[in-house]
Amino acid sequence: MSELIGVGLYTPAEASRLLHVPAAKIIRWLRGHRIGGRDYPALWSPQVDLGDGRIYLGFRDLMEVRVADRFIALGVPGLRVRRAIELARSLLAVDRPLSTHGFRTDGRNIFVRIIEVDEQGGERERLLNLFRGQYEFRQIIEPLLRSVDFDDGIPVAWWPADRRAQVVIDPARSFGQPIEVTTSHVAGFDFGLKT
Repeated sequence: MSELIGVGLYTPAEASRLLHVPAAKIIRWLRGHRIGGRDYPALWSPQVDLGDGRIYLGFRDLMEVRVADRFIALGVPGLRVRRAIELARSLLAVDRPLSTHGFRTDGRNIFVRIIEVDEQGGERERLLNLFRGQYEFRQIIEPLLRSVDFDDGIPVAWWPADRRAQVVIDPARSFGQPIEVTTSHVAGFDFGLKT
């Protein structure tokens, strides 16, 4: 169990309650599925495998599901989200690219934030359209990113209701269960998320 410290542990039902994404959809995304005679592999391998054949999620998986679902809610077709994950995984060389700090959408396309450094050491941020392979104008989903704390581009904590609610999901504390920041007690109340 010590390998779960800092990773978090969530069942699809718990993830569904936190993210408002149906547990069946989460399971399909993490196990793969078949529709109309076509196989769709898992979007990524879950962080947690307890060896019992069931699906469990880690904190990074929660963040990945959250962003994928948000892209779909904003009008990006599911197959394009799947393709964006594949392209970004290759481009960024990370297993769970959607949970990094650099993604944006305009509802049709998915962009990844690229930081370029010039010869003088100056940095410039550009948005790369994953599907066109071209840099584009900025389209930003800032509200989605403001509720997540990042360290070196990797999500480390999520404030699911609002920072003022003082409830955080931090995989390094209480196995990633929602906790009250000031007391560190597991938050066993409705902390403002719609059901």
